[in-house]
Amino acid sequence: MHFTKPAWVMHKDSAKSDENAKRLSIFSVHVHPDGSRIATGGLDAKIRIWSTKPILNEAAELSNRPPKSLCTLTMHTGPVLVVRWAHSGRWLASGSDDEIVMIWDLDPHARGKVWGSDEVNVEGWKPLKRLPGHESDVTDVAWAPEDRYLASVGLDSQVLIWCGYTLERLKKIDQHQGFVKGVCWDPVGEFLATQSDDRSVKIWRTMDWSLEAEVTKPFEDSPGSTFFRRLSWSPDGAHITASNATNNNGLVFIAAVITRNSWTSEISLVGHENTIEVAAYNPHIFLRNMKDKVSTSNICSVVALGADDRSVSVWQTKSARPLIVAKEVFDRQIMDLSWYVECRSSPPQTDVYRSWDGLTLYAASSDGTIGVFNFDPEELEGIAPHSVQEQYLTKFGFSPAPIPEGYSHVSTKESSQPPSQLSGSSQQQSQSSRLSPFNGSGERINMLVAKRGKKRANLTHASTIPSASTSNSINGIAGPSSSVAPLSKRTHAPNSFPLPSEQPFDAPDSWSRHADVGMDLDVPIDSLDTSISRAGKRKASALDLPDDGKQVKARTLGGDRVRDHVPVKEIAYQSTGRGPGNDTSGVWGGQVVSRLPVPALLTSLSAEIEGCDDIFEGRNSEDNSPTEVMFVSGKQTQWLDYLPFPVLSIKATPSFCAVATMDGSVTVYSHTGRRCMPTLALGTPAAFMDANKHALLIITETSQLYSWNIKTQTSFFPPLSIAALLLSSPNHTVVSASIRPNGAPVINCSNGVVYSYDPSLLAWVKLSERWWSEGSDVWQGRQRSSVTQGGNRGIMSSIEGSISGTPDESLSDRVRPTWWNTAMTLGHLETRLNATRLLDSPQEYKQALLLYSKKIADEGFRAKAEELIKELFGPVYHRPSRDESWTPTVVGLPKRDLLKDVLSTFARSKTLTKLAMDWQDMLKRSSSDE
Repeated sequence: MHFTKPAWVMHKDSAKSDENAKRLSIFSVHVHPDGSRIATGGLDAKIRIWSTKPILNEAAELSNRPPKSLCTLTMHTGPVLVVRWAHSGRWLASGSDDEIVMIWDLDPHARGKVWGSDEVNVEGWKPLKRLPGHESDVTDVAWAPEDRYLASVGLDSQVLIWCGYTLERLKKIDQHQGFVKGVCWDPVGEFLATQSDDRSVKIWRTMDWSLEAEVTKPFEDSPGSTFFRRLSWSPDGAHITASNATNNNGLVFIAAVITRNSWTSEISLVGHENTIEVAAYNPHIFLRNMKDKVSTSNICSVVALGADDRSVSVWQTKSARPLIVAKEVFDRQIMDLSWYVECRSSPPQTDVYRSWDGLTLYAASSDGTIGVFNFDPEELEGIAPHSVQEQYLTKFGFSPAPIPEGYSHVSTKESSQPPSQLSGSSQQQSQSSRLSPFNGSGERINMLVAKRGKKRANLTHASTIPSASTSNSINGIAGPSSSVAPLSKRTHAPNSFPLPSEQPFDAPDSWSRHADVGMDLDVPIDSLDTSISRAGKRKASALDLPDDGKQVKARTLGGDRVRDHVPVKEIAYQSTGRGPGNDTSGVWGGQVVSRLPVPALLTSLSAEIEGCDDIFEGRNSEDNSPTEVMFVSGKQTQWLDYLPFPVLSIKATPSFCAVATMDGSVTVYSHTGRRCMPTLALGTPAAFMDANKHALLIITETSQLYSWNIKTQTSFFPPLSIAALLLSSPNHTVVSASIRPNGAPVINCSNGVVYSYDPSLLAWVKLSERWWSEGSDVWQGRQRSSVTQGGNRGIMSSIEGSISGTPDESLSDRVRPTWWNTAMTLGHLETRLNATRLLDSPQEYKQALLLYSKKIADEGFRAKAEELIKELFGPVYHRPSRDESWTPTVVGLPKRDLLKDVLSTFARSKTLTKLAMDWQDMLKRSSSDE
């Protein structure tokens, strides 16, 4: 095995010069299916694409041919946590803590200098599609077999399923009760697996996205502190290897191997000294005995593990011991792993098996480096070609849903090429690829050296474990769905990584040292056909749409009208029943309250709809022409409507569109243009308007607040006045107003206080106020950082960030009481707990709870700790029908699961250790009784 760490692969702090540039964490690495390049995502909010030849070939590294850095992608606004190439190699998917999944496509015309830096893009990749939908950091994405689907998961506890062809969102799964940090697909295509901080792995059926099974036993004591929980499915479909599992009450860190169909975990991979972050199977199956036929008993797999102990281990399931354990090759934890297998030659057609130049494993670490492990063919013998693997997987008898008609991920050049040409190209390629740098070319691979930054890998054996066994339950034999369009005879199905020698382009030839002479800046991608996009104005997409010329388009209301651009400008204020000299105040509770200012009347207003490119527009004319509202997709007007009064405000969500007009009316439309509710007559114009999912908020000019559930066509609570919030000072007013999906209003006032209304208390409550900034150690304003430094930007973070003014330097010199900071911090956290519960923000509630318990533990406040424990634990024998005073969940999170984390925090306190241990025993006994 050879190991190297290319120092030039790095994500750096752009604020510093190249000489003083600091390495930033690399969160993800993935190899292109043809092996020609890798993509990395890092803390600098960028995706970088690197050529792999300079990494593996020292001569190419010294000559810089091909260039080391191929492209830098900068559309994300937060750290990039995951990058994944599609199996076809045509697209790249990325996920970031800016809550966005981005799909990138090759753009031959986008080369050139990177804006704002001295870097030059040798090749261009442009954003093909932006996929919003997550409400927090996107931690992992995965492409399904044949790229039929794309799954994304995040810290919003949601699993989103996207169509791999149209890139439309198909399904949202929200059954996890904690951050979801890993996702993988069954190679058969029958299941999807996700892993979450709720200490479970859930398996979902791809036919209806229902829950197949939930595995919790190996994760009951797993820590919740890991950055990722990346799991992987074996290429034979028999097992899932899940990270961050434990044995012996959390004392032994393992990777749990879950068996298909039974969904039990009787096998553990033991040996790492800290939590395992990532598991990655090699995408090929291996044969235990090359002379025997392909059968369940003759198949094994290779899996790599990366852990927080800074080590990487590689296991072959036919052996009870790891093949290698590489220790101290990184300075910090392993974040991601990715495999690539390079084919050396193509044997005669009668020989089922191929010979291989070896396997390469790429590892990314939070220390800002990547490491590359290259195995010799003798170290991992028995690898089988994809044709054997595909034939074996048909035994499961699963027929996937048909591909959308007219769509394909196969290159148009490849699919149109005659089989004979493909075969000839493959043979010519295999002959030239014998000049591999790993086959006696004389070019040296960087070996491990005992220097800082390039530590020697200690290859050791871990403790003995049971051998991994494959599942014996086979459902029968069936071919793939007949509705899938057949590909050419020499073309692999898109669910596998194509072998370089079987692709129509001649990429491996460019890897030989003799090919350096004629090499330009290009590093060709085998699976892409860029000739069409270079020649003409082909749309930058891999979607091959049908062109039968006979399809009749459905009519749309206003669709025949060309969409024109209307300049946005203010229209002179028209009378709405009261003149400019009339009184602009009202009376509430015997006191005079100023009317709220109404938005300026504009010629054009628009609202983008989250998750798509649709726009809802309103247009006011300067003459006597009627007011128009319209729903536009791209350049196509889907529908339009006319209103009798000018439009003041418009809002649009994925569920509905709403318009507020000058006469105080509110009209609500569905996305097809139907008026889904009666026109609401509020009497006075809307000063504030907001919408969120199915919720709509209106605050009128006279301070009256309304909150509706559009889906059920009901009000969340009776109309109420916000005048009481503005009476403390005649100069106070409302700065902004928004609504949560549960109907809770968020009113930000100019006095530095943010309010909401609690229907259960029938009273206004304070969500947060600037007062806490004077002494709280966890005030959001003190901890604000740049977007590239990450963080979960939930509703409370936004609230506290909005009221964080410029610090008053005079306050720092003021003498404070002894317990000032402690009291302010605890009071602030208790307020935040109540606020996140009212606003239904489970992630922020859990975060505040853990901060609160840590502060109590640090101070040793036993009484507060015991009261909090009892509140979360509840009655020992809870009977839902009888114990109505206590509910087992809070904001959708099980209270006793939260208690586990709280007790873990208390157990580390010298004062509260015994209290925590006693309640931990009580919690275990109650769990076993249930």
